[in-house]
Amino acid sequence: MTAVPPPFDAEQAQRLARETFDIEAAALTALAARIDGAFAQAVQMALSTRGRVVVMGMGKSGHVGRKIAATLASTGTPAFFVHPAEASHGDLGMVTGDDLVLAISNSGESGELTSILPVLKRLGTPLLAMTGDLQSTLARHADLVLDCSVEREACPLNLAPTASTTAQLAMGDALAVALLDARGFRPEDFARSHPGGALGRRLLTHVSDVMRSGAEIPRVPPEASLSDLMREMSAKGLGASAIVGPADEVLGIFTDGDLRRRIEAGADLRAATAAEVMHPQPRRIAPDALAVDAAEMMEAHSITCVLVVDAAGALVGVVHIGDLMRAKVI
Repeated sequence: MTAVPPPFDAEQAQRLARETFDIEAAALTALAARIDGAFAQAVQMALSTRGRVVVMGMGKSGHVGRKIAATLASTGTPAFFVHPAEASHGDLGMVTGDDLVLAISNSGESGELTSILPVLKRLGTPLLAMTGDLQSTLARHADLVLDCSVEREACPLNLAPTASTTAQLAMGDALAVALLDARGFRPEDFARSHPGGALGRRLLTHVSDVMRSGAEIPRVPPEASLSDLMREMSAKGLGASAIVGPADEVLGIFTDGDLRRRIEAGADLRAATAAEVMHPQPRRIAPDALAVDAAEMMEAHSITCVLVVDAAGALVGVVHIGDLMRAKVI
């Protein structure tokens, strides 16, 4: 017969939440205090591995292992997860002697994991263990052990993996961070493994990827009348036009803002040429610069477009704030 749950107690729920945080925080503090030469050896093992880090774990440790493998892979350490039960039925063929197995088990006695340890030994695959029992089967078979033991679980019954999985997860993050640093991993490297994310777009998108080019560029010669200049601006729809010389060298720029300011100042523009009204020495950027640099230039100078020039100073494009927004650079 199904037991009838007691009435919901909001204060009890809040108290348990705070206790959970306290218990898990204490577990992480104790974990940090145990970091020693073994951790540095673990980092060195991963650095010297010619193959990949193969992460294994059952149950909740397996879920943690999947996350650790993903974090390692995204921060410069090739890694993947293999389910221990599937390993016994063929997936062990993914593991070679050049790899490093990172096995995770709080008890160190998960049958599916311990049953494949002799096979790993025959393969000559180094074994790094993360466990809460330094006397367990897993610990005895491992080449190196990271102590992830906790005093107690946050579960009121002291049964459900809670503090122990938090400790495993934190240890995995610590490994990933230490390896990231040791490899000299940079934001650009992170972006290459995250091309679909915001950071990837910011660090992998160049001005040449988003700029307008060819006939899309608004430009007039310096002798063009103001009427011709305004028609070019209207036709290209960017609210600005470059003024260029015979070799497409940039001489200046004229914008909607420039027109407004001159009208407000009472200037007579009826006979003005582009050369007379242009703003000389406009902001420019190279096509191979990052698009985010163009965005920062626009923000710093309160402008909405930047002219793109090649090494010789010739106009090859223009990038507008709208182009950067469509590309999700900003």
